[in-house]
Amino acid sequence: MLRSGARGATAGLLATLAAGFLALAATETQAQRRQKAPPPVAREAPHTRAEEVKRLQQPGARESVQADVSARNVAVTSSFNGIEIVIFGAVDNSQQPSAESGYYDVLIVVEGVPGRIVARRKNNVAGLWLNTASATFDLVPSYYAIASTRPIDEITTEEFRASHGVGFQHLRFTPAFGQTQALSTEDLKQFREAIIRLKEKQGLYIQDNFRVAFIGKSLFRATIELPANVTVGPFETRVYLFHQENLLSQYTVRLNLEREGVERYLHRFAFGYPTLYGLMTVTIAVAAGFLASTMFRKAAH
Repeated sequence: MLRSGARGATAGLLATLAAGFLALAATETQAQRRQKAPPPVAREAPHTRAEEVKRLQQPGARESVQADVSARNVAVTSSFNGIEIVIFGAVDNSQQPSAESGYYDVLIVVEGVPGRIVARRKNNVAGLWLNTASATFDLVPSYYAIASTRPIDEITTEEFRASHGVGFQHLRFTPAFGQTQALSTEDLKQFREAIIRLKEKQGLYIQDNFRVAFIGKSLFRATIELPANVTVGPFETRVYLFHQENLLSQYTVRLNLEREGVERYLHRFAFGYPTLYGLMTVTIAVAAGFLASTMFRKAAH
């Protein structure tokens, strides 16, 4: 009886796995068919590549900045435990006499995928810590890092930082429409500050005032750490070149974190077929428990 039960559990497990992977294979086949169709002009590869890099030159400025990242595409697998990205660049038509002169300032902002976050406040109610208030914010960057040649308030003005979203206090996430309860401006400010503190504690919000260094009259570099808990998706890297608090040039490049290997298929399967994925996980758990129980019973006899 035990052997037949184990065989039945194994057969059920294999059938569930087969159904899941058949559904995933069907999805992959449909995606491949769609890819074979001629894409619209707006989605052609050259146009897509052009959008990954953006340049902005201030009128009258002779200097311009060029920059790139050490890896435009980063694979996220089950062994991913974070990565260090090198951001490097050069100043064209540099007037700087030496790397140590401090003639130019470079400010780098790396911003991850924006999303929605719910912040909750706990209070002591009759000896129990319960959620008593909450606030929902939209467009919260999943990751935000600032690197610069010196403190950012010495590089540029408050007006520039506010208009370009530079600095934690100038992040552009906003309260979501239709909050569950009425909140004052002070409450929203406290929730906002709490989100930033939590992100800093998780290593997802970083500010380093001396991370960027010139290694020549025109060349500079910086390193940015992406932790293991970073959200997968596109990251926008903005590089600003300043001289005496005046913006000379701006360069934007995009890097992407993408799931690869088994994780990619499991993620697509879990979000594409949640019911089937749930049934499969329950089946695996039941089958594993039943087989373990069978083995222990045999060992006891």
